[in-house]
Amino acid sequence: MLHLGERVVIVGDAFEQNLPVGEYGYVIAYDRNPDNAFDYVVRAPKTGRNYYVPSMDVESEERLIELETERATQEALIDYALATHNEKLFQFIMNGECADENTQEEPTKEALSPAEFIKQVNLRAWI
Repeated sequence: MLHLGERVVIVGDAFEQNLPVGEYGYVIAYDRNPDNAFDYVVRAPKTGRNYYVPSMDVESEERLIELETERATQEALIDYALATHNEKLFQFIMNGECADENTQEEPTKEALSPAEFIKQVNLRAWI
C-alpha cells in the first residue's frame, strides 16, 4: 500500500480515463469505499488534475528505480560474460543457477545391480 504524499509513476490506464501514462504524481488520498474500483487519488502536477486510479495503474517511483537498476546490472553482467567468454557466469545469469550443479548430482546416485533393482521393485509392489 502506498503512503500519502508518496511520489508515484502512472504506469497504466486500465479504465481508459486518459491518464498521463509515464508521468509522476503524488498520492493525496485513499478511496476506502469497497464498492469503488479505484484505490487512490493521485495529483499529477504536470496536468494540474486529480485522478482516481486503481492500484495496478500506479507504481512507487522507488520500486521502478530498483527494477531498472536490477535490469541494468543484469545486462552489464551479460555483456561482461560475453566479452570474457565466461560460460559459467553467462549460464548463471541466464538460468539463475549453475549448469554444473545439475550434472554433478546425477553421477553421485548409486547404480543398482539388476537383482537389487528387481528386489526393490518387488518390495514396493508388495506394499
